[in-house]
Amino acid sequence: MSTLARAKHQAKAHPLALDAILALAVLVCMVAGSFVEPRHRDSVNWVLRTPDLLSLLLMTLGATALVFRRRAPMAVLALTGTLSVIESVTGDPRAPVAMSAVIALYTVASTTDRPTTWRVGLLTMTVLTGAAMAAGPLPWYAQENLGIFAWTGIGATAGDAVRSRRAFVQAIRERAERAERTREEEARRRVAEERLRIARDLHDVVAHHIALVNVQAGVAAHVMDKRPDQAKEALAHVRDAGRSALNELRATVGLLRQSGDPEAPTEPAPGLDRLDELIGTFRSAGLHVEVARADQGTTLPAAVDLAAYRIIQEALTNVQKHAGPQAKAEVSVVRVGPNIEITVLDDGSGENEIQDSGGGHGLLGMRERVSALRGTLTTGPRYGGGFRVHAILPLKNRAPTGEDPA
Repeated sequence: MSTLARAKHQAKAHPLALDAILALAVLVCMVAGSFVEPRHRDSVNWVLRTPDLLSLLLMTLGATALVFRRRAPMAVLALTGTLSVIESVTGDPRAPVAMSAVIALYTVASTTDRPTTWRVGLLTMTVLTGAAMAAGPLPWYAQENLGIFAWTGIGATAGDAVRSRRAFVQAIRERAERAERTREEEARRRVAEERLRIARDLHDVVAHHIALVNVQAGVAAHVMDKRPDQAKEALAHVRDAGRSALNELRATVGLLRQSGDPEAPTEPAPGLDRLDELIGTFRSAGLHVEVARADQGTTLPAAVDLAAYRIIQEALTNVQKHAGPQAKAEVSVVRVGPNIEITVLDDGSGENEIQDSGGGHGLLGMRERVSALRGTLTTGPRYGGGFRVHAILPLKNRAPTGEDPA
């Protein structure tokens, strides 16, 4: 810490001691000024003189009052102003007692607001200057009387300037602190959103491939003795599903690496351009799936493309797990105006309904994805059996009209 910074710190820590030093310095200046009398004729001459005891007492009282200028600025100003008026009326020659009033006025101006500074400053200037002009021993137009007017105005103006600068610096500091808090909150929010997105992706990847592995493993166990060729084919599907799961997990978890990591994955997130590949994995697991698309030529934003892919993946995974072995599924992707609509239907036994009542995270993940894009999601059992998942995803972000549904 530098010497200047250390001195400022000690001054802030001991304001009363600093004011005592200031009061002593003001007293020395007033006493020194009281021993000199200017004579204005053809030239300016300085004549030594001896101040009277009343002037010395008034100067001492005025300087002593400045010790308490921070604790009671208005009271100190009233006291020093009264002492200055007494000296202006009785002093001949006059001692510079008004210096203490100027310091007190500066303190009031630097610690209050501007309207108070105007009122108190004008009152002090009027009283001190008027008393000196009207009742003092000097003519009303004397330079000493005009000097009182000028010095009180300078004290009020300087105090107001210091107060304004202090308020400006404080406002900048508060704005910087508020901006820092806002940045921290925004960073925490983004981290939470990223964790939620990665958790959704991990759930979708794991649930999809584990469901396929479970189905194919069950088939292999069922036909192992009687039809080994079919069991071998089922195990090959298990191996392919496991390899795909590992690849997707590696790509998803790789997002947590630093951006400068040369081993970070560069493969783009899956989208509807890989829908045929996704449907093929379910068909190889024995699920009958029909696809209808009416979105040709539509370029989807990356977030919408990924959400559509994951919604179809999760819906078909639920069909695979809950709709029964003979269930059939229908997938449709349709462009309707400014939206893309995703529909997944099945004609299963209805056990998929437990997913909508909190039995799993599949539908919850769908809702979070759709809400993040300000779309709508409708899920529920179909009349006559089966389940329906219908999502409407806007191709452009809608302007928020209230609270974010996410």
